[in-house]
Amino acid sequence: MEEMRESGGRPRGRLWRTVYWSAAAILLLIPWIAMRFTDEVVWTAFDFFVMGALLAGVGLAFELAERLSSNAAYRRAVGIALAAAFLLIWVNGAVGIIGSENNRASLMFFGVLAVATVGAAAARSKPRGMARALFVTALAQVSVAVIALVARFGAGSENWPMDVLSLTAFFTGLWLTSACLFLEAARAESRTGERSGL
Repeated sequence: MEEMRESGGRPRGRLWRTVYWSAAAILLLIPWIAMRFTDEVVWTAFDFFVMGALLAGVGLAFELAERLSSNAAYRRAVGIALAAAFLLIWVNGAVGIIGSENNRASLMFFGVLAVATVGAAAARSKPRGMARALFVTALAQVSVAVIALVARFGAGSENWPMDVLSLTAFFTGLWLTSACLFLEAARAESRTGERSGL
C-alpha cells in the first residue's frame, strides 16, 4: 500500500500532477488578473511565455524523475533542485540578486545553472553522480557571491551586501539539501543491490 502511495504513476503521482499543474495555472493567472486592477503589475506576452515555459519545464522534468526512480529521497532531491533552479531564474530575472535586475553581474548566476545542467547530464541521472553535481553547483553558487563581493558588484544598491549574502545562503542550502538527498538515494540503491545479490 505504501508502495502505491510513493510511486509516480499511481494515486500519489496523480494527486501531485493535479496539484502542480493547477498551481502553475494559478501562478500564471495572478499577474494577468492583477494587471486588470493595478498599473503596478505590467507583464508582456513574453513574460507570460517565459514563466509558462519555466513552470512547464519544472513539471515535465519532475515527471521524468518520477519515472526514473521510485525512491522517495531521489524524487525529493530532484524536486528541491528544480525548485532552486526555478527560483534562481525567477528572482534573478525579476529583481536581480546582485543589485537590480539590470545589473549584468547577475548573469553570473546563469553559470550556476549551467554547472547544474552539465553536471546532471554527466551523471546520467544516477544518484551518486547527481549528488556530486549538486555539491559542485553549491560551490559555484558561493563562488559567484564571493566574486560579486570582492569586485563590489551591486555595491550601490540599498541592501548590498545583505541581499547577496542572504540569497546565496538560501540557494546554497537548497543545492546542498538536494545533494544530501541524492546521497541518501544512492545509499538506498546500494543496499537494495546488496540484498538482491544475496
